[in-house]
Amino acid sequence: MLELGVKIFLSYLLGSVNGALVIGYMRGVDIRQSGSGNAGGTNALRTQGKAFAAGVMAIDVLKGVIPPLFLPLLVLPGVALDDAISRDWLTYSCGLAAIVGHCYPVWFGFKGGKGAATALGVVAAAAPVLLVPAFFAWVLTLKLFGFVGLATIAAGLAMPLFVLVMGGPFSWPLFGFTLLLGNFVLYTHRSNVQRFLKRQASVDVKPWIDTGRG
Repeated sequence: MLELGVKIFLSYLLGSVNGALVIGYMRGVDIRQSGSGNAGGTNALRTQGKAFAAGVMAIDVLKGVIPPLFLPLLVLPGVALDDAISRDWLTYSCGLAAIVGHCYPVWFGFKGGKGAATALGVVAAAAPVLLVPAFFAWVLTLKLFGFVGLATIAAGLAMPLFVLVMGGPFSWPLFGFTLLLGNFVLYTHRSNVQRFLKRQASVDVKPWIDTGRG
């Protein structure tokens, strides 16, 4: 259990290194005081431009890749590998901890982003095949409705559905991971859902159909 606790804690700390806040600090900008107030890539792009947003995305995706890719098999000083712990569960736990760290960063008063970019990095490292259904769900939803937040929710929820419909034997740890991740993405984007339902959201991309919400 020591290994599990230490590696989840380290994953959380790494996830707490928020790209938008780090780059903003270097440039004398607090992204939380601009636009939607969210310390994430979308708000960075809207308020600070492409170069700023690219740096944010690079940091936030990378910190999602590192914990699930390297920590499960890494031997830390004084922390032996625990044979009782499934490497799959440890991989997914480290990934989820990094996402939680991004959304609630200890370094920045527990006020971070919504976790989309870090989740992308985690999935790319832990289960890259899931990027395919997530990408198609994201693009389709964005084209149909024009809202990035709604598209991100659809991408998150598409992953556990994909694991289920694959049929045959599949990894229960993978299903549990994607189910938790999808619901967490829905939770962190709940304000987007509320604005969408109240028709108060601004269209990010021109949709294929006229939703009447722009």
